[in-house]
Amino acid sequence: MNVFRLAGDMMHLLSIIVLLLKITGIKSCRGISLKTQELYLLVFITRYLDILTNFVSLYNTVMKLVFLGTSSAIVYYMRFHRIIKLTYDKEQDTFKYLLLIAPSAVLALLTTHVYTVLEVLWTFSIYLEAVAIMPQLVLLQRTQNIDNLTGNYVFLLGCAAWINTPARQQSEQRNSSVAQQQRLHLSTSQLQPQKLAQDSCEMISAPPHCFASA
Repeated sequence: MNVFRLAGDMMHLLSIIVLLLKITGIKSCRGISLKTQELYLLVFITRYLDILTNFVSLYNTVMKLVFLGTSSAIVYYMRFHRIIKLTYDKEQDTFKYLLLIAPSAVLALLTTHVYTVLEVLWTFSIYLEAVAIMPQLVLLQRTQNIDNLTGNYVFLLGCAAWINTPARQQSEQRNSSVAQQQRLHLSTSQLQPQKLAQDSCEMISAPPHCFASA
């Protein structure tokens, strides 16, 4: 297992636990950007669409479910909980989603290694994750009111992103290698029928003595 990926996962999970403790403990989401939380939920949904079709390991599957479940819970609390939703700073949390989603989608289409739906969405999630924290940073700058739990959450989230960078680089190298192998396989599979057809044409056009037994 990639040590950077493990450390990054644990740091990100710890940041989510801190955030959930703040929201459920003091029944308040003041200072937390709902837009950032929804962007992270979108990141996890687009990245983990293969959860039902691609089993890597028990750890991998459990972590996918944990990130999907906790992110969904945070968004639910901030949008629908009768008490917590009243503490959401909607007037200050006005960062436009499209400014982050659209460029991430364009980059995913331009730089993905293999043009399949899952691969494009996975690439999109990588770009979106890199900028998903921006609404949170803008909100903190506007409110100038950072409590300890919110500060710890942002710090842990930033550490997780920094630790995950080497893991992402290794994933990109792996994906590039896989893509090259797939392209080579595709080229080979396309050349084989052409070679057979060429051999057949040569046999048909060959003079009769070429087929005579020695």
